Amino acid sequence: MFVDTIRTLRALLLAHLLGHSLFEEQDARVDLEQRAVQHALTTAAYSIYFGRGRDAYDVRGRTAHESLFNAANGTYRGPGTQQGYSPFSTWSRGLSWAMLGFAELIEFFDAHGSIDTAQRDLLYEAATAASDFYIAHAAAADGVPYWDTGAPGLASMTGWETRAAAPHNDFEPVDSSAAAIAAQGLMRLGRAAAARGDDGSRYEQAGLLVLETLINPDGVYLSTRANHQGLLLHSVYHRPNGWDYVPSGSRMPNGESSMWGDYHLREAALYVKRIAEGAPYLTFFGRGLQ
Repeated sequence: MFVDTIRTLRALLLAHLLGHSLFEEQDARVDLEQRAVQHALTTAAYSIYFGRGRDAYDVRGRTAHESLFNAANGTYRGPGTQQGYSPFSTWSRGLSWAMLGFAELIEFFDAHGSIDTAQRDLLYEAATAASDFYIAHAAAADGVPYWDTGAPGLASMTGWETRAAAPHNDFEPVDSSAAAIAAQGLMRLGRAAAARGDDGSRYEQAGLLVLETLINPDGVYLSTRANHQGLLLHSVYHRPNGWDYVPSGSRMPNGESSMWGDYHLREAALYVKRIAEGAPYLTFFGRGLQ
């Protein structure tokens, strides 16, 4: 099970609202909403750490890219990763997917009320734990993370967390796409927290800081060159496999865009624009859309 599949549950929930059907073997009907709930709760239980002593690496909010299970009996075996540095570090984009995915699921179930209180609380705890970890451990001072919290080159960048992220360094690449995803997750979680009676301003302000860093025309992340086809610079795809472009004269990948980074930057900007204008709140399931 991959943590980065959490946001694909939107497809199941939209299909459920539209009355679509899925049939398994012998035409057994699948309840799409319950399948989404099952996937979400399993992801929360196994891909998000809650600081309760689960293992030696159980830091609250840390995220496992993969959760491995015994195919014969379904028992949990341990964490794994393909795009992160190790199973016992946190791949930044996987963390961001969890932040946004859980925040959007909370929005959906707050609107439709189809899960019980304990289930709703688990989704909320997963979202807040991941977001707290992002703020405290993953992001640099300007809100942009390096590609993995356990990336070994960070040991050569003492105090990196107290400075703005540096895309042009010789040790580890940043991942602006993770920042774009996280920005929206933080802002949505801030509103979801407020709806529960909690103070969500910390998350909302953190999300706005991240977005401001990314869209600042005088910054280093917004592509303004006419001969560059991307929008958000310094996105990373697959660092372990070496699939990212390293410019001449550089030791680390930098300067390129990705479709998910560009998409999520635009989606986060649209979200803020709608809020600033007092327009209907934008959700994937259509509540408040004009």
